[in-house]
Amino acid sequence: MVASLLKDYYSILPSEITKLEGYDSTNFKVESRQGVFVLKQYKYSEETLSVLEGENRILALLKDTGADYPVGVPTKKGDLLIVKDSDIFRLLTYVKGDFFGDVTHNEQMLYSLGRFLGKMDNIIFNNHEMAIAAKRIPWDLQHFYLNRPLLPYIKNAKDRSLADYFFVQFDEQVHPVQHLLRRGIIHNDANDWNVLTQNGKVSGIIDFGDMCCSWAINELAVALTYVMMNKKNPLNAAVTVLKGYHEIFPLQKIEMDILYYLIAARLCTSVCNSAYAKTLKPDSEYITISEKPAWKLLHHMIAMNPIKVKEEFRRAAQLSVDSKKGISEQLARRKQHLSDALSISYDHPVQMVRSAFQYMYDTEGNAILDAYNNIMLAGHSHPKVVRAGQRAMAKLNTNTRYLYEELLVYSEKLLSKFPSALNKVFFVNSGSAASDLAIRMAFTYTKKQKVMVLEHGYHGNTRIGIDISHYKYSHQGGNGRQEYILETPLPNAFGSGFKDDGTAGKHFAQHTHAQIKEHKGEIAAFIAEPIVGCGGQVPLAEGYLQEVYPKIRAQGGLCISDEVQVGFGRLGVAFWGFQMHGVVPDIVILGKPIGNGHPIGAVVTTAAIAECFDNGLEFFSSFGGNPVSCAIGNAVLEVIEEEKLQHHAKETGDYLKSLLNSLKTRYPQIADVRGSGLFLGIELVDLKGHPNTKLASWLKNGLREKNILISTDGPFDSVIKIKPPLSFHKRNCDELVQAMNTLLSELIKK
Repeated sequence: MVASLLKDYYSILPSEITKLEGYDSTNFKVESRQGVFVLKQYKYSEETLSVLEGENRILALLKDTGADYPVGVPTKKGDLLIVKDSDIFRLLTYVKGDFFGDVTHNEQMLYSLGRFLGKMDNIIFNNHEMAIAAKRIPWDLQHFYLNRPLLPYIKNAKDRSLADYFFVQFDEQVHPVQHLLRRGIIHNDANDWNVLTQNGKVSGIIDFGDMCCSWAINELAVALTYVMMNKKNPLNAAVTVLKGYHEIFPLQKIEMDILYYLIAARLCTSVCNSAYAKTLKPDSEYITISEKPAWKLLHHMIAMNPIKVKEEFRRAAQLSVDSKKGISEQLARRKQHLSDALSISYDHPVQMVRSAFQYMYDTEGNAILDAYNNIMLAGHSHPKVVRAGQRAMAKLNTNTRYLYEELLVYSEKLLSKFPSALNKVFFVNSGSAASDLAIRMAFTYTKKQKVMVLEHGYHGNTRIGIDISHYKYSHQGGNGRQEYILETPLPNAFGSGFKDDGTAGKHFAQHTHAQIKEHKGEIAAFIAEPIVGCGGQVPLAEGYLQEVYPKIRAQGGLCISDEVQVGFGRLGVAFWGFQMHGVVPDIVILGKPIGNGHPIGAVVTTAAIAECFDNGLEFFSSFGGNPVSCAIGNAVLEVIEEEKLQHHAKETGDYLKSLLNSLKTRYPQIADVRGSGLFLGIELVDLKGHPNTKLASWLKNGLREKNILISTDGPFDSVIKIKPPLSFHKRNCDELVQAMNTLLSELIKK
């Protein structure tokens, strides 16, 4: 059919016809004595016909500009379009040159790309073509939202969340300013396989099928998306193209300020459409050719601070950069309004402005790897959690005196994660409030008044929370131990002289048993974290809880597991910390990661304890269990399941632990590496074996200067704490340990 059509309408006798792939048309490369051409075939519609007529008029404007563009070849009758058998055909000249994707992208080549696109847009931008202006295609970034229904086709849940993050950011950063953006006709698809080069410069461009009337900046955004792929320094490459473009087609500040998000949007458009297209044509290399580098660049994008990108783009165009408030000024403002009782981290404090998964962005343009903030278990600004909060807040926010689905759904989902005996939940606003409530429950249920706590434990900032937290009451400024508190040694196998094979657990349990016996019948509750965070990331010695829980219960008390720091799969080996110790508590305290940064806390307990607490004195929390909190909490549980975060914590944590243990063999200052999953501690000592507070502080601040966040804790503040968001991956582990190795090697040289 193709050969006869060429003969009948163009008097062309092809010597060879090669089928080419395309999205919206069927394409053929035609080689003949008259030259080389491209025949394009489209399904007929009035809309398509009008668009192609407009496209032909735009191509005519570019015909004699000195650059290479496809030109419409008229039929023997002079027509540029053929309507035949419910199809539309048109013949275009074949543009010669080497594809941009096949040549070296040196500075000259990149600069020439910018200038070429700027010259083209100066010609076509202000033309009006009604059919082109009416186009609404998913590849036009002003209609980015059209691609969101394709997200489910991305099979990997973490990749899906990464793409959705940029959908959320597009709504936050681009939509509010869209009415200020210039609109006109752009090519809209300057990718590696549409741009042609000759003699070391860009010489032409093909495939105007995605041409549309869109924001001017989208021309550059699309081009930079492909330019940045597979580059060692993608931002530098982008800046070079931008310089060339801006010299010819001057950009506005507001356009450059959203360019980072537009590039990300184009990448998301690409991966979403590739994921969907693979379900239709799983073997098509054309469809998926950019998929791998697109994902690679998307992952790189969240490791780039958007503020830095914005400033680099402005500088490239020789436009002013926004002034910033300095650290000293901000500290002075903070001191004026806030108490010094609120500590601030690091010798060089961090001014944070945005975040994404395992990264935080400061005002200085740094992307900071977060290996510290365990509250953001699902990752900073996780789109599923953000959307859940946005939707719920726009719909309903009230309290538990009313019936609403969010409370019931979340309660059922959360309790399904516990042993069957733990089947009642009380919602509050923080882990501290949960600790307070749990102790009150224990007092009410047991009619006893003493609480047994672990040395160096921490359970909250309320009055009761501080009473039961040795970490607080024994600290400088603390009020000391209250009479009703029984303090038992921390069962830390490290440094005890006993192996952590049950031997250390029995040793510490014997001491605790003696205390229980001494206060038999008086202890309302025993409370402990499965891994004691503030005590220095100390896992309770193996077998300890199995020895202690029965003794507490035998004398009439309750056993409380504080899961505020370690729960929700962070430990990898178990969803809850008590499970790794082979026990079932009577009360469980939840907080921190339960809401991924949104203030939620909870107490989970048995029906009998909950019933006893229903004694006529109503329990009520104004905000505990509200619809917004429940929706967010439920979203966190869904993310944990969909992204298999518990398994990820186990696999990544084991890898990180192996790297740290390897480091331990090189540096005697590392005395112990402990913990589970992504809740790890590194005990530091001096060469005499004493706690090395100074080294811990030096490492913490040294890593901060390398834009990596960790913290320190323990009785001597000599333990490095590593407890990152669970989006933290193995490459991040490599980065963290390499930075630690660099710092420690520098220390040895001194």
